[in-house]
Amino acid sequence: MQHFNAPEMPKGPGAHAVKVDATGTIYCSGWVPMTPDGQIITEIKEATKRCITNLGYSLKAAGSSWEKVVKVNIFLADINDFAALNEVYIPLMPNPAPARTCIQAGALPKGSIVEMECIAIV
Repeated sequence: MQHFNAPEMPKGPGAHAVKVDATGTIYCSGWVPMTPDGQIITEIKEATKRCITNLGYSLKAAGSSWEKVVKVNIFLADINDFAALNEVYIPLMPNPAPARTCIQAGALPKGSIVEMECIAIV
């Protein structure tokens, strides 16, 4: 299912987000830097912005927002992009920022340079 201006999910099983009503927890699927027209952004700063934007669409559709995110997982194709990612990521996060993990992954969907997922509350 497509939410707002979010691109379609890549092929395969999965939803943009799953909300657990009993706990009020939202688990957002990983987003690569895909534009609504299906293009993959290949520059790390713009790619970071796009991943955050796409996750924002999922959060909004599930009744949450970045201010209610408790954990973010970031997967980089190249850990050398860590500093550039942070230049964009840090100013876009609420204060206090959510817990975060950032690792280098072997390969990411659609040849992406970054993928992000998060957990939030309602």
